[in-house]
Amino acid sequence: MTILVTGASGHLGRLAIEALLERGIAADTIVAGARRPEVLAELAARGIHTVELDYTKPDTIAAALDGVDHLLLVSSSVPGSRVAEHTNVIEAAKAAGVEHIVYTSATDARESALILAPEHKATEEAIEASGIPATILRNGWYSENYTRVYETAVQTGEVVASVGDGRVSSASRKDYAEAAAVVLSEPGHIGRVYELSGDTAWDFAELAATIARIAGTPVVYRPLTADEHSAELATAGLDAGTIGFIVGLDQNIRDGVLGQTPGDLARLIGRPTTPLVEGLAAAV
Repeated sequence: MTILVTGASGHLGRLAIEALLERGIAADTIVAGARRPEVLAELAARGIHTVELDYTKPDTIAAALDGVDHLLLVSSSVPGSRVAEHTNVIEAAKAAGVEHIVYTSATDARESALILAPEHKATEEAIEASGIPATILRNGWYSENYTRVYETAVQTGEVVASVGDGRVSSASRKDYAEAAAVVLSEPGHIGRVYELSGDTAWDFAELAATIARIAGTPVVYRPLTADEHSAELATAGLDAGTIGFIVGLDQNIRDGVLGQTPGDLARLIGRPTTPLVEGLAAAV
């Protein structure tokens, strides 16, 4: 059995490789793919095969997939380009005879109003159309996404957002990576769709209190309307596209899109998910 992990130079891909090793998967059966394989030297020194794999260069994808049985397709980090990039990988996987794709999708991707969902929905549909047996990991929010919020809040004493009383059920990337390692390394997961999230949904007053606890400095949550938030971001010099994304995501949170707690993640990894305070403290 050979497992290829894409995006191995990124946070999630690297953690997934570590999780596979921790589960006893032999290093010489793991392939780590990245746009710049030279940054994977430490993995290569541990016996992991490292390869160039650029989602925009089909020849690198085809070469990386040679002899691969199981593929972890870590979602591209480039909004607007994901569908084309993912399709390149899916088509190459089909041509290579890959037996199993595991894809890191997004919360309720087929039905959600989440601003990020459409590209993930299209990718899920492309995988289904390919006929390759698959497992879909619909990853929720990462606690590490709030490191910049943390840094700003420590400086200003405020968490500023237009989420209202909306909640986020975040977990640490390590939790999501462990889930990927589970479905790659044991039977019984092909054909399954998992809705992954943290065990507990927190609101932004709790986020502010958590930052205050970690930093040892007062922090409060200052709620804004969407219009007020847009105006503040414009004053800060952000462009219209970035403002639309930030405020749109906050409205998703306000509407409860990222606050679900189905429990799939904890069941897959066999332990409670990492609490916000622990995940954020480790990240900062």
